[in-house]
Amino acid sequence: MRLVVQGSSIQLPHLMHIHQLSNAKQGAQFMQIAEHAYYLPHQAITSEASASDAVKAFCASEKIDCAYVPETQTLKNIKLAVMDMDSTLINIECIDEIADMMNIKPQVAEITESAMRGEIEFKESLTRRVALLNGLEESALQRVIDERLQLNPGAQVWIDACKANGIKTLLVSGGFEFFANHVKAKLGLDYAESNTLEIIDGKLTGKVLGEIVDGQAKADFLVQKRDELGLTPNQVIAIGDGANDLIMMREALAGIAYHAKPIVQAQASYALNHVGLDGIAHLFSTI
Repeated sequence: MRLVVQGSSIQLPHLMHIHQLSNAKQGAQFMQIAEHAYYLPHQAITSEASASDAVKAFCASEKIDCAYVPETQTLKNIKLAVMDMDSTLINIECIDEIADMMNIKPQVAEITESAMRGEIEFKESLTRRVALLNGLEESALQRVIDERLQLNPGAQVWIDACKANGIKTLLVSGGFEFFANHVKAKLGLDYAESNTLEIIDGKLTGKVLGEIVDGQAKADFLVQKRDELGLTPNQVIAIGDGANDLIMMREALAGIAYHAKPIVQAQASYALNHVGLDGIAHLFSTI
């Protein structure tokens, strides 16, 4: 295992204290990955569970992301990254912002949050939310892109790292094709799968065309693309923030919870709460 720590608040005293807490071997030093990211090589790490618990507790108190990462998990060994879109690659939940155009954002956002926490099934939540959008002008979708949609911090750095290391990128979203295709083009992703809103005469009908992309569908797309590329589960990672991302995470070597709901953080391999998406590259980097 190597110990990866990252966060804008990291200073030398933090590293010294973490080094002490980790019971690192004598003479071992933190290696710098990026401006606010460091790791202790596996040769320096002890296997004491009490040490890792102490490190994690300290880092949490100081708003530092930390992770114990197996040596085999590196950018060179990953071949497919599967990613959620809303609140993961981008800064918004698109459906909530569409609803804001109709002055019903609170009602829709409440359903969104309940689904993200795993309190109601995603298919039911999406059906209920989309129904509320009946009659909205199609032009509102472009307004969301023009006025509100932004990439989350570090998104382009992360995707560039994927390209540099030959990692294929797949966006799988319970959101909508209109936005997924925009994000795919903007970031230069390899593949994208999402839902399609029914639009008739320039207006949303309140329905989704075809099968809804829910948590199981996300996992199915992961497996399908993995098999098409001739990869094994040990060559795939999955990134998300909501309960509907958990099934796909279980199909991957590692699941990364990005600024995620507690239920996702509890079940993911790693959680990033204080850094951007570039932190994923740092997790799997050995310089």
